[in-house]
Amino acid sequence: MKAILGRKMGMTSVFAEDGTLYPVTVVEVLPNVITQVKTLEKDGYVAVQVGYEEKKESRANKAEKGIAKKANTVPHYVSKELRGDEMGSYQLGDSLKADLFKDGDIVDVIGTSKGHGYSGTIKRWHMTIGPKGHGSGYHRGQGSFANNGRYNHGVMPGKHMSGHHGNKSATILNCLVVKVDAEKGYILVKGGLPGCKKSIVTIRSAIKTVKNKEAVKSLINRASAPVKEEAPAEAKAE
Repeated sequence: MKAILGRKMGMTSVFAEDGTLYPVTVVEVLPNVITQVKTLEKDGYVAVQVGYEEKKESRANKAEKGIAKKANTVPHYVSKELRGDEMGSYQLGDSLKADLFKDGDIVDVIGTSKGHGYSGTIKRWHMTIGPKGHGSGYHRGQGSFANNGRYNHGVMPGKHMSGHHGNKSATILNCLVVKVDAEKGYILVKGGLPGCKKSIVTIRSAIKTVKNKEAVKSLINRASAPVKEEAPAEAKAE
């Protein structure tokens, strides 16, 4: 399994050569510099720590400067561990780029979902709203707290109530990589990804098998075809 860090920049759509329209999320992938290497003998697991997006040395603390000095690089704003069998082959100071993946790959994308603050049960758990007539005394409540005598001294754990909504780790499984451009430093992933714009996401190899393999195979074949670039507005007018 392999993985890389990127920054979600927003969504757009692209056309394949056969005319298929793909709604895609643009993920900016700057070089991921290996700042630490975790080994099975020393740490008990295989992983690498990578730094994403360079930071001025004057803005880094002493610990960040020390880590960067060992890797012969500069401090970074984001530091994260990436696990996987294939990650153990990298050395201190190496860089991971967008070409770690290729067009047509099936990947998982991990990000932090958008925060919605303190939300009620209608928004947070999609509960059914009560009658809107004036005679009703129940509109957007949390429902009955009765537990049929199973837990009379309190509220049963797991009860759906209002509270903090969002801002949690979210994973989208089996996403299709439509296009990879290592030179410009971006990856186009089919569909929407978790998190707000400019948030950090992790792209890794898919860990679950795909159920409908034939459908995915045809998608991969179409996605691997060159993507058309839209013509300028002046050319369209002519």
